[in-house]
Amino acid sequence: MIAWYREFSPAARKNYWGCYAGWSLDNLDFHIFLLAIPALIAALGISKTEAGMLGSVTLIASALGGWVIGAISDRYGRVRTLKLTIIWFAFFTFLCGLAQNFPQLAVLRAMQGFGFGGEWGAGAVLVAESIKSQHRGKVMGSLQSGAAVGWAVALILATGLFLLVPPDYAWRVLFMVGLLPALLVIFMRRHLSEPPRNPPHCPTTTKPGQFTAIFHPGIRRKTLLGLLVAAGGHGAAHAVLTWWPTFLHSERHLSVLAAAGYMGVMIAGSLSGSMISAALQDRLGRRHTIMLFAGFGMVLVPSVMFLPIPPSVMLFLGFPLGVAIAGIVGCLGALLNELYPTALRGTGVGFCYNCSRILAAILPSLVGFMSESMPLGHAIGIDAALAYLLALVAVWFLPETKGKSLAEGEGVRG
Repeated sequence: MIAWYREFSPAARKNYWGCYAGWSLDNLDFHIFLLAIPALIAALGISKTEAGMLGSVTLIASALGGWVIGAISDRYGRVRTLKLTIIWFAFFTFLCGLAQNFPQLAVLRAMQGFGFGGEWGAGAVLVAESIKSQHRGKVMGSLQSGAAVGWAVALILATGLFLLVPPDYAWRVLFMVGLLPALLVIFMRRHLSEPPRNPPHCPTTTKPGQFTAIFHPGIRRKTLLGLLVAAGGHGAAHAVLTWWPTFLHSERHLSVLAAAGYMGVMIAGSLSGSMISAALQDRLGRRHTIMLFAGFGMVLVPSVMFLPIPPSVMLFLGFPLGVAIAGIVGCLGALLNELYPTALRGTGVGFCYNCSRILAAILPSLVGFMSESMPLGHAIGIDAALAYLLALVAVWFLPETKGKSLAEGEGVRG
């Protein structure tokens, strides 16, 4: 067993695996939609722009959910909030399978996104406050690998269903499977525990759950820069992930089974990217790790999307593409938690991680719009490169937070 895991207390281990499972199932629900886009376009008669809007409305709603639910977790506790958000997003994902038209699906996706945003914020803060500072980068980066696990399960389910069930019904069954995360709450009711709040040596005069306190002088600059870093990482990831299945289907003309193989390679890369990010954060620091992945993505994604790459090489390049997608996002859990004091941590992390989705939400719609006048791959490459550039510039101005104890002082100055 790896060294940092051996040092976990029993309560910390339970918190870690409970949140890992929640994040995996959360991403199962999220990727079900991405894999269903081609079927949705055909079954409901929606355009690529409308399909992109469905992705955007989910991200925008998750931004509001992350901010609101993050503040609730500061006031009422991480574990209680986490349970409620999992039930929420699972229920509305199930209802998406009953939608009959674009407006209905848009409303249900917005409600699902509200819970999706809150789940990550409450879970990430719960784990960050349960572990030692010297291992936070490794732990939070490994937690992000749950996204790849959820994606892999979604891919297996989607491939099987689309091969066995007519497409008009397969996408509905996929969404209904999204009710499974609610079962996790049965485990969480007994096994997860709250970390200590506001230890004696860390007094605070800030009232928990204040929405606007993260914009007070001394905190505001870090909030805005953290928002932009997260927006760059999310924007690049969603520009690629939202349209990758459609890109393989429409521009590479791959069958469902062949496309699944390509996506499987990218998932393996995403899982590896999370673990590479985890290993680097506590060595290079948060800033340098993000800058490294941003530069890597700026070169790689446009190259993959623009160049006339043979299918066999494209399959191989799916792995580093997955690494680039996961790298920056894998750094956010540690970085954002280390920017805020205990009383504002849920609010600040929830705002930066999820409100960055408002900015990132432009990318799926913009890719869909641009693809009406240029190849879809070109639109993906341009938008992803711009998002990586944003993350690179914003993180340059943030302080390095590696090794910051969450129990000392009132946050990182600078």
